[in-house]
Amino acid sequence: MVTEMAMEILGGSPAITHLLRTLPMIALSEASVLIEGETGTGKELIAKALHFESRRKSKPFVTINCAVLPVERVEVDLFGKGDESGEITHRGRLLAAEGGTVFFDNVESLPLSIQAKVLRFLEAGECQLQGHHKLQVVDVRIVAASSADLQHLVDAGRFRSDLYYRLQVVPLRVPALRDRVDDILMLLRHFGRKFAGNNAVVRYSKETERCLLAYAWPGNIRELINFCQRMALLNPGKTLQPEDLASEMMPESGAQSHVFTLPRTGIKLAQVEVDLIEQALNLSAGNRSKAARLLGISRDTLLYRMQKHEL
Repeated sequence: MVTEMAMEILGGSPAITHLLRTLPMIALSEASVLIEGETGTGKELIAKALHFESRRKSKPFVTINCAVLPVERVEVDLFGKGDESGEITHRGRLLAAEGGTVFFDNVESLPLSIQAKVLRFLEAGECQLQGHHKLQVVDVRIVAASSADLQHLVDAGRFRSDLYYRLQVVPLRVPALRDRVDDILMLLRHFGRKFAGNNAVVRYSKETERCLLAYAWPGNIRELINFCQRMALLNPGKTLQPEDLASEMMPESGAQSHVFTLPRTGIKLAQVEVDLIEQALNLSAGNRSKAARLLGISRDTLLYRMQKHEL
């Protein structure tokens, strides 16, 4: 059953349909969840759906953006502070979320020194307040999100492997918009109606639709929403033509298209695929998400082909 909160996650593509089917089951669990996906794919919306469809929905949902935590006071901000008498002088965000859900957004940005403390909290449910000798027991559920390749960061020694595996008890991957092309026109129409207000809705010619379907949408849903809002403001009621689009949204304005000529002697297709994957990984310094973008395929497809070729 697709829940009310999950209905805000729009789309009918197979990837989104599967995600919507699994959310209610995961929401009722107390297990930690790691949501991975590119910037702008809607990871926070997924986290909120997990909270507001759970038994904790009447309790706080606290978002911690790890990318903007003040380095000099990150420990106090997360765990809080006490004095020698045992009094709590500052309630950290984990204490403030008692009974609810803590959402660690951009979890890859957590300093290594703090990762160890977060791991201990995940394992024991206890906070060590700065300047406080007693441990504070806190009942919260942890949901984390990352737009980085955490496995790559683990391999590079920039993210603790034990914390990574503790967070991803239930892993969720939110697909990039280019991997759910079937949803693009529906999303354009939905947000077009939303931003039109009392004005006529922006429409798209067939050629414009083809351009928008072929566009890679590097900013994902967030970029599409901003595009719809901009078009509603600047072109109310207009049927947009390709020339109304930004140059980067036009076909072949980004990556060049290459025509390969098959030599008369033939090729070993599997070896060509291996070579291209290895080149993409080298160009992206091992970042699999970036390598997949260079190859014009999804990250999951890249991982499948790497496994197939034992790379």
